Amino acid sequence: MTLSKIVQNAELAHQRMQNKKIKVFIIAGEVSGDVLGARIMREMPDAQFMGIGGENMIAAGLDSLFPMADLSVMGVMEVLAHARTLTRRINQTVDAIIAMRPDIVLTIDSPGFARSVIKKLRKVPSGRQLINDGLRFHHVVAPQVWAWRAGRAKKYAQTFDKLYAFFDFEVPYFTKYGLDTVAVGHPIADGLVNNPKLHKNKQNEKIITLVPGSRMSEVRRLMPIFRDVAQQLVANGYAGYRFVIPTVETTAEYVRMQTKKWTVQPELVPATQRYDIYARTYIAIVTSGTVSAELAMLHIPTIVIYKMNPITTWLVRQVIRVKWVSLVNILLNRGIYPEFLGADATAENVLDAVQQLTIPSVREKMITDLTAADNLWYRPDGSPCALIAKSISCTANTSKRRK
Repeated sequence: MTLSKIVQNAELAHQRMQNKKIKVFIIAGEVSGDVLGARIMREMPDAQFMGIGGENMIAAGLDSLFPMADLSVMGVMEVLAHARTLTRRINQTVDAIIAMRPDIVLTIDSPGFARSVIKKLRKVPSGRQLINDGLRFHHVVAPQVWAWRAGRAKKYAQTFDKLYAFFDFEVPYFTKYGLDTVAVGHPIADGLVNNPKLHKNKQNEKIITLVPGSRMSEVRRLMPIFRDVAQQLVANGYAGYRFVIPTVETTAEYVRMQTKKWTVQPELVPATQRYDIYARTYIAIVTSGTVSAELAMLHIPTIVIYKMNPITTWLVRQVIRVKWVSLVNILLNRGIYPEFLGADATAENVLDAVQQLTIPSVREKMITDLTAADNLWYRPDGSPCALIAKSISCTANTSKRRK
């Protein structure tokens, strides 16, 4: 074979490698992760995706292996109650990864499920062979090790090859254990911070938005409180307000059945419309979670409540190292959003907080504080999802070149 023919064959082989689609197995176990996963998928139009997700990732082209709701479990007792289902889903996911032979397994939040899948992949011969051939594990959302259970940082370093954190201050917690960690900004900020469509005239409508959560365990525990809150608000001068609940696929039917029994009938809207509702909201009353960050970015006065299984609550209180659960409160190290947790999560406490937020000076002070936090949510060097997508593509292409 001539030298020119050898060069030509090498160039053709390189071209085929370049044209080969990147294969990503993507896993999201919660609504916030589903939204983020869909955005990352749209940043990678030439990649082939398989995995587990919800309505947003399905709309982006994912054929979900099974319903995402099976992974939406939080709390010690709740996980134990769903152990059989979770074990079956872990095995099913491992089999699907082995069959797909992806370049990257990308997990978004749901770290317990992610670690279980990766642990099993490393145990079975076909999984170990995939890893030897270049399979890498990337994870989005750094655990809040600065708040509680700092030892998780070392476990993450032992599990994942790359971690995408939201904030710069989180990075050193993981790099000290050798985990490749980059801060990309908070992905939700992409379309919320400084979005003129969502920030104009948002205080003019009499809407009180109620958000009971996305996990069935927390929704079951919190719906009675939201019912009592709506009733007490109407009885105390808020009868002229619209009560709106954005619903997610994991709990929509349950919320619908429960609210039919309420004396105050809220309007139910799909979660895909939530930003429009949030932008027009006068006051929001929400469960702790991503929603409080979304509302902070939109500068919406908000009250946060949360309840867990009593045993889980006790365990968390033994190890937690921060005063607050709302991310904006944690970032600013001040109680911007009122929080009522555990036994303090009562309709009476929420009513008092709502009445405070109708005082113009109190309301404006909260909005000013939320506005001052805008620069904490995003990075100037690009969209978080675009940065994640670029990193995944770079890793996958490097892996292909090594094969």
